[in-house]
Amino acid sequence: MTGRTGQRQARRAAVAAAIAAATVLATPGTVLAAAGDGLPKQPQVADLETGGAACAAGEQRPYVRTVPQVTARLYGPGGGQPGESSQVRGEFEAWWQGEGGAEERVSLTTTTKHDTAPFSWQLPSTIPDETVVSWRVRAVNDAGASAWSSEGAGAPCAFVYDRTLPDAPVVTSSDYPDDNTWTPGAGVRGTFRFTAQAEDVVAFAYNFMGEPPRTADVRPDGSAEISFVPKKSGVQTLSVQAQDRAGNRGPRTDYTFRIGEGPAPVARWKLADAAGSGSAVAENGTAARAGAGVTFGAPAPSGTPLTSTAALDGTGHGFLTPGTPVVADTAKDFAVGGWVRPARVDGTRTVLSQDAGAGRAFTLGLTQAGSAPVWSFAVGGARVTGGLPETGDWAYVLGQYDAETGTARLYVNGRSVGEETAAVPVAGEGDFQIGRARGAQGYRDRWQGEIGDVRAYDRIVVPDELTALATRAAQRLGHWALDTAPDGLAPESGGGAPLKLGGGASVFRLDDPCDPVDPACGQDWPLEGDGHLRLDGVSGHAATDAPVVDTSGSFTVSARVRLTDDAPATPMTAISQGGEHGDAFKVRFDPENSSWDLVLAHADEPGAPETVLRRIEWPDGDLGVGHRVTVTYDASANQVSFYVDGWKESDGGTAAFDAAWKSTGGLQLGRGRTADGWGEHLKGVVDSVYAYAGVLSETQIQQLP
Repeated sequence: MTGRTGQRQARRAAVAAAIAAATVLATPGTVLAAAGDGLPKQPQVADLETGGAACAAGEQRPYVRTVPQVTARLYGPGGGQPGESSQVRGEFEAWWQGEGGAEERVSLTTTTKHDTAPFSWQLPSTIPDETVVSWRVRAVNDAGASAWSSEGAGAPCAFVYDRTLPDAPVVTSSDYPDDNTWTPGAGVRGTFRFTAQAEDVVAFAYNFMGEPPRTADVRPDGSAEISFVPKKSGVQTLSVQAQDRAGNRGPRTDYTFRIGEGPAPVARWKLADAAGSGSAVAENGTAARAGAGVTFGAPAPSGTPLTSTAALDGTGHGFLTPGTPVVADTAKDFAVGGWVRPARVDGTRTVLSQDAGAGRAFTLGLTQAGSAPVWSFAVGGARVTGGLPETGDWAYVLGQYDAETGTARLYVNGRSVGEETAAVPVAGEGDFQIGRARGAQGYRDRWQGEIGDVRAYDRIVVPDELTALATRAAQRLGHWALDTAPDGLAPESGGGAPLKLGGGASVFRLDDPCDPVDPACGQDWPLEGDGHLRLDGVSGHAATDAPVVDTSGSFTVSARVRLTDDAPATPMTAISQGGEHGDAFKVRFDPENSSWDLVLAHADEPGAPETVLRRIEWPDGDLGVGHRVTVTYDASANQVSFYVDGWKESDGGTAAFDAAWKSTGGLQLGRGRTADGWGEHLKGVVDSVYAYAGVLSETQIQQLP
């Protein structure tokens, strides 16, 4: 060892002598204070503290990085019994062996206080560093003094004041070297070694850029090892400081390394093979033989790069297997996942597994929890469950085992579900299976439904990858600019279904510039584009003949709206889509609360319960650009969100909603369903309406015009 170690060698003899001196002082004096006669009681070692640490000596003595305050609980003649409070003074004494070998002492007597109060002494700044300092205390009153805390069965307290910083540590890693090399990569666990340059280092404080600070304990050889899984590719910096037993942290060592993209899956089958194929081509790994119960060319989830999937019929012939293991070591990090659409959600049904003798090392699929199905990932004898599989609904499911924490996790549509669960893996030397799992009597728990894009990783799948794997890009179903309405039909920009204008609705178009000083010019200036839809608040509306969005699935609908009045008298609906009796969703202005509300009926029935998300806003009074209102429903999460002008309330902008139903009516502008039929007509302007299958991201919503 180098650096500060040499500074201490000259003092070791002095330290040893000081310990011996402390032992002598602990020997009882020639005359101990007699009990009784009104004398205070001897202080107890258990009631003494050095800088907040318990009194200790020898190898147990604390090391402190600042001159400490010592504290004691003292007792008068009554010994601290209830009703026996008395006045005492505290007499403190500290000593150490000086540089020349002579003993040095300092002392302090406190003011008189009740013995129920703590007595303390901030030791003077002249206390030397790198030296064993001992101290003791006794209680004093007018009758005399108690025995010292170090006498008899007592002992002196000791500490070492250490203000010397440890040297900077050495940091190395063969997995992620600090040499400008780009090393794979995101999701790949790497090991880093810290080596101390001083003898008294007990820990290393470290943090990775963007990560919370942590500490690692030193091993007997003065080093420590940590592991780290990079969450992103790019340049990363690890900062490390050595920490000694006094809590001093020395200079920082910054270790910079470069993280490449995460390695490709060790195996991948898109399962988009041609109809009639007898096997699935492997993007990575070995081709998977398909049983006779597998049909290629099945539908793929919309909004994904997949063009088709494989349908498994749930029989003994509905499986695929490469005939080899895919996860080489189930005791290390691994993850398996894919797109699935169950045709049945009863019983236990397996998407992916790997054989382990007459059993399985892991299984990913669905099972039952009580009376409801749940997604499931099992490793060894541990199982994580969560989410809600639904017949005919696509989901991206992924199970992951983290070898560092020894836990299994389950993700559905990019979100963690269930509780992270401790798992003890079993060796999975058998074949990888798609659509079935090994049991004592053969294969069982067969999948019935579609499976696509199966992947297996020998690393951690990081959050950005999870999001990308599970993302279904929203597909635009319609955009109505509302700039024109020839023959009473406002066209959809892609040639889709037009909005048919009813009585009291008209498209205003600004063909010629107007005088900006004229109030009418400001009122009728189009919110977006060259025109907008004006509604009279009596009967005005515009609607499609058929539903635009499937309200039982994920969707996004957005429109810009401006109210004519600055004090509306009744609720007014800007946009809705529903059925015969109610609206699957509607966005309306509620004058009672001065708010824009998203309202979702739980069923197409009169008087059905409603979920309401509210955003307080002043009415427009036909001035300004109005507000862009946007509703999203995420069917995979059973969650609705309401945005006004591109953002939602942090509290109340999103709500759980598991009562979605498929609407049968067209998209409506300017009216909604009420107990008396059509009503809540809007008096104002609607412009630039968008509809999507799927959920736009918050960034995409903010980018709408």
